[in-house]
Amino acid sequence: MRPLPLPLALTARLAPVAVLATAGWALSSGPETRPVAERERPPEPGASQSPSAPATEAVTKTHAAAPAPCEVLAEKTITSLVPGVKTEGKEIPSTDTKVRRTCSWNALKGFDYRWLDVSYEVMATDEAAGKSYKERVADRGGGGEVPGLGDEAYSVVNLTTEDKQETREGTVLVRAANALVMITYNGSDFESGRAPATDVINKGAIQAAKEAVAALSAGSA
Repeated sequence: MRPLPLPLALTARLAPVAVLATAGWALSSGPETRPVAERERPPEPGASQSPSAPATEAVTKTHAAAPAPCEVLAEKTITSLVPGVKTEGKEIPSTDTKVRRTCSWNALKGFDYRWLDVSYEVMATDEAAGKSYKERVADRGGGGEVPGLGDEAYSVVNLTTEDKQETREGTVLVRAANALVMITYNGSDFESGRAPATDVINKGAIQAAKEAVAALSAGSA
């Protein structure tokens, strides 16, 4: 069977500043004018010493690195969500794999097409991850919270139509301490031109998100 042309939307997817410190120069460059006796006098008993700079507490990160994303889902989960796919997946190149990693699976079985992404992003603090989470949720209206998943989670499903072909895509975004987990799952039927039902896509994305978050926690432990 000749490969079927994909919709354009799916084809597109496949395709020291140095700072110079000068303050205080005039005060420190002149000669010492106090009497020698005063300069050599030992400190009075009980006199307070000049305070030292406060110590900076090291930030402890719950998650130090992103796990290998192509290994976080069970094989049966992969084959049920993306029928006909090779279960090993394909990791997307990243400039820093300790911080950001993504794996993709996609396949066309008959006329039924599915695409699944699992992405991790590890940030320096919980606060940074929380801020990024809220910004991303604000960009994806129309969804809702997913209770019991990570520290906070959000799910949304959207339908697009191009050249009379429907594609339905679900996104699940999860914050777990200082890490973000994002699942993208979509599908199309090239025979009917229709897309899978909203419930099918949403439940599939949430299932993948649960396993991806569990793998993140297991790796930290």
